[in-house]
Amino acid sequence: MVTVIGVRFKKAGKIYYFDPDDIEVLEGEAVIVETARGVEYGRVVIEPREVDEELIIQPLKKVIRVATQEDHAQEQENKQKEKEAFSICLEKIKEHGLDMKLIDVEVTFDNNKILFYFTSDGRIDFRELVKDLAAIFRTRIELRQIGVRDETKMLGGMGICGKSLCCSSFLTDFQPVSIKMAKEQNLSLNPTKISGVCGRLMCCLKYEEETYEELNDKLPNIGDLIQTPDGKGEVLSVHVLRQLVKAAVRKKDQDDTDIRVYALDEITLLSPKRKKEKEETELIYEEEE
Repeated sequence: MVTVIGVRFKKAGKIYYFDPDDIEVLEGEAVIVETARGVEYGRVVIEPREVDEELIIQPLKKVIRVATQEDHAQEQENKQKEKEAFSICLEKIKEHGLDMKLIDVEVTFDNNKILFYFTSDGRIDFRELVKDLAAIFRTRIELRQIGVRDETKMLGGMGICGKSLCCSSFLTDFQPVSIKMAKEQNLSLNPTKISGVCGRLMCCLKYEEETYEELNDKLPNIGDLIQTPDGKGEVLSVHVLRQLVKAAVRKKDQDDTDIRVYALDEITLLSPKRKKEKEETELIYEEEE
């Protein structure tokens, strides 16, 4: 077992483990740590605890110190630099006539590098832009192209549910989402109903997928033959959450049918449960690099 703390560098960003190195830190405190990008300013979200060594990516970096007033001031100064760098970069993009959309700017704590995040429909030759930015800021410049899901995570916004976007408020990773999940939950396949602000399938389709899969496995498929208290019937529809089955039941000695609803424990499946047709096209959106 190894004693670690969890540090986050961005809101809703990934949590990274660090060795507290006998430094007393509390949840919510800012700390200065050494990362692969250099010295960084982060906030503790997991207090010191012991975890299995197998869960740790070695070598485990150590906490340098709890952030001081000077460190807080430096971080605020960096935030101001990011705003200035954003404006300057926008002007340079316009000067070079580049077809790219600047999303965010990040200045590392030690001012060793400035990262510019952008989106574009294709590849961009930004070598001249980098030269201009390096001449202005006199530090390392990195331009990083991101996808629409990462763009939305950085910019934030409101979802159709009326709440802050999951990706910008608490989701640390993008989970694969497919159109099959919407079908499993009997949702409308109207793109405007199941797509998020980013234009991709909503992340929340993943939340209840396992529950719906388990409940759907207990229910017959539409078109299956079942035995009901009123006779044989054909399944017309199902209510997944309430575990109800609507069926067309043939009246005894008559050609007419009645439409009735039964609880799952009231019916018996007569025909083997058919496998659902394989999706011709299954759209899957995973985290974009």
